[in-house]
This record gives sequence, structure tokens and C-alpha cells, in this order.
Amino acid sequence: MAQGSQKFKAQRPGAKKQHVNKRKGPKKGARAIAPKKAQVVEQQKLKKGLEVAIRNQIEHEVAHKASSSLHKPLTVVKGAEKKGKPAAAHPGSSSK
Repeated sequence: MAQGSQKFKAQRPGAKKQHVNKRKGPKKGARAIAPKKAQVVEQQKLKKGLEVAIRNQIEHEVAHKASSSLHKPLTVVKGAEKKGKPAAAHPGSSSK
């Protein structure tokens, strides 16, 4: 004979438990809401392209001024590359 009390209740065959783990409230993280107008999308692309071009131009000018004012040539060191993704593949990267 079994001694002691049962450690768990016996389940009926076919009866399933439903786990309800719903988080209340909004989800964490940024939300990107797509614009309804295609013109806004084009403006965003143009703005992003201009920002990248301006940043690259500024970096190029600063590197040129720094290399001309130093007594030895300036060498620009590229950042660490991520696995499987070379730095040249990113359009916004400035490795000049």
C-alpha cells in the first residue's frame, strides 16, 4: 500500500490547463508607425541620405585638417567589425 499523502492531484485524461501569461499594458520598445502618404516616406529617405552625406563630409574634412597639421601622417583606424557583416556593406558607415 502507498504511504503518505499524494504530492499532486491526478488529472483527468483530456482535460488541459490553459496558461494565461498576458502582460498588461503596452509592450516595451520603440514603435515605428508607417506613414500613410508616400511623399512622407520619400522625405524621410532624402533627409536620412543628407544626414549621412553631411556626416561623412565633416569626418573627411576633420581627418584632412588633422593629417595636414601633424608632423607625421594620420591613419584612421576602422571600428571593430561584427561577425558576418563587413564594415563596407553598411551604407551609413564612414570608413574613410
